[in-house]
Amino acid sequence: MPKKFLKRISPNPDELKNHKHLKAFGVLLHNPNLWHFNRRSISGAVALGLFCAFIPVPFQMLLAAAGAILLHVNMPVSVLMVWVSNPITMPPLFYGCYLVGAWILNTPATEFVFELSWEWLENSLVAVWQPFLLGCLVLGVICSSLGYVLMRGVWRFAAVRKWQSRNQNKNA
Repeated sequence: MPKKFLKRISPNPDELKNHKHLKAFGVLLHNPNLWHFNRRSISGAVALGLFCAFIPVPFQMLLAAAGAILLHVNMPVSVLMVWVSNPITMPPLFYGCYLVGAWILNTPATEFVFELSWEWLENSLVAVWQPFLLGCLVLGVICSSLGYVLMRGVWRFAAVRKWQSRNQNKNA
């Protein structure tokens, strides 16, 4: 079942509450909803984390953590899902966002090389910012919606299988 797996790989909430980088959130981390493993909390966390993964800023995990606090969804899962966009996947992911945005705006796509640097942001982003940000928004909404629906489906499938096995054991 997903719940057992997620609990096994999740960090201890007490350790996170006392973590030096997370102390800035103070008593907000004491909300038990941030640590629950249920269908609504995990599905919302997956959606939030995937959406934040498409936000082209260097502090995506902080946004996911703050969003989890505001939306009362599982914080570790939302922060973990941000790593869909990591240094390896970020260039093709953001180039795909640019292509989607250029397609929606019906503008010709220009060739560029994505670099995660301040110089690239100052020089190259000026020419492509509109299709790039639109593509990030569109793909972020699509991927987060798909992640939410798929996680709800996986959770439901696991629950139904557990109920069926429980009924079979009861009838045997």
